[in-house]
Amino acid sequence: MMSFIKKAWAVFARPSVHISLGVLTLGGFVAGVIFWGGFNTALEATNTEEFCVSCHADNIAPEYAGTIHDKNRSGVRATCPDCHVPHDWTSKIARKMQASKEVFAHVFGFIDTPEKFEERRIILAQHEWDRFSANKSLECRNCHDYDGMDFSKMQPTARIQMQGAKERDQSCVDCHKGIAHKLPANMDSSGGMISELTQLAGNTKYEDGQTYVSVRHLPMYEDEKLTVEAGLLNPASQVTVLEEKGDAMKVAIDGWRKVKGFGRVIQEDFGMNIAVGSLLKSVSQNDKFVQKFETKEDELTGLPWQRVTVNLWMKKEDFMPDYTTVWQKAEESYKTNCSVCHTQPAEAHFDSNTWPGMFDGMMAFVNFDTDSKSLVLKYLQKHSSDFSDEKH
Repeated sequence: MMSFIKKAWAVFARPSVHISLGVLTLGGFVAGVIFWGGFNTALEATNTEEFCVSCHADNIAPEYAGTIHDKNRSGVRATCPDCHVPHDWTSKIARKMQASKEVFAHVFGFIDTPEKFEERRIILAQHEWDRFSANKSLECRNCHDYDGMDFSKMQPTARIQMQGAKERDQSCVDCHKGIAHKLPANMDSSGGMISELTQLAGNTKYEDGQTYVSVRHLPMYEDEKLTVEAGLLNPASQVTVLEEKGDAMKVAIDGWRKVKGFGRVIQEDFGMNIAVGSLLKSVSQNDKFVQKFETKEDELTGLPWQRVTVNLWMKKEDFMPDYTTVWQKAEESYKTNCSVCHTQPAEAHFDSNTWPGMFDGMMAFVNFDTDSKSLVLKYLQKHSSDFSDEKH
C-alpha cells in the first residue's frame, strides 16, 4: 500500500515525467469541461423560482402569487431570477456573491421568520431599489424595453409620461415600486389622495372666465376635438377657461419659461422652478399657442426667462374650483407619509428651488405615484420660505 502511495505521489508531483504532454492537455481539457459544466449546473440550479421559494415560502411567495407578473392574460411569467438576477455573466456572479449574505442571514436565523423579515424589509427593499437605480432597471427592461413600447396604444397621460421617461432614460423603480411585493410598513403610497380629489372634482361646474386647479397630470391638446396632443398639465396648476365646446374647454395657462433650449417647461413664476406643465417641442415653438411677453435675466443663474401665456384645449375633468381642498389633502399626505423615517421638515424650512432636491431624497422611502409626488412637491414649494413670513 505504501508503495502505491509513493508511486502515485511521484506521478502527481512530476506528471510530465510519467505522462505525455498530449494526455495531460486532453486530461486538463476534460477536467475543465467537467468543472465548468458542474459549476454552471449548480449556478443555474440557484436561478429557479423553486430555489428562491425554498427560503421565501412564508414571506415573499404568497405576496407574489396573483400579481401581474405571476398571472396575466398572455401567460408570460416573470419569476424571481428574471427580476433579481442580472443576465450577463459578470453581473450575475457579482449578484450571487451579494446574495450569499442573504442566504447566510436566513440560515443563521436573522430573517428566517415572517416577523424578522418584516423588520428588515425596508433595508432589503432599499438595497434592490438602489441596484435597479444604478443599472437603470436593466432586469425590468429585458422585457419592458423603451424602444419596444408602442406609445400610441397608451392613454394620453401615460404616453406623455413614458415618452419623457424614455428621453431621460429613467429607471423603472423611480415610479414603479411594490409591483410584485408588498411595500415596507408605512409605505402604502399616498392613501388614495388622488382618487379622493378626482371624485370630488366630478362636482365641478365650469364657466368662462373662471379659474380652476388640476388634481393630477392632465393632457393638453391643440384642437377642440382633443385629438392632437400638445403637452401635459401638472397637478395643482391653475388655468383660466376662455371658451367651452361640449366636454372640451379652451384654457389659458400663465407662467414663465427659460429661454435656453426649446422652452418646453412652463414654470409658475420668474426664477422659481415650480412646474405648471410641459409642452411638446412643436407646440413650445408655435406662436399660435404661445404668447410671448417680456424677458428678464435671473441674477442667480444668469439665464434669461420669458413670461408666456399658453392657450390650449383640455377636457372638462379633474379640476377643483380652488386650492383649498387640494392643499388640505397634500398636507395630510406629506405629514403622514414623510414621517416614516424621521420628523419631516416644516414646509417653510426651504425655498421653492431647494425643495425638489430635498423631496427627491425622501422619495426612496415613500411610494408616491407620479401624480401624488408632483402634487405634494407643488404643495411644499407653494408653502416654502418664498411664500412664508417664517424665518429659518
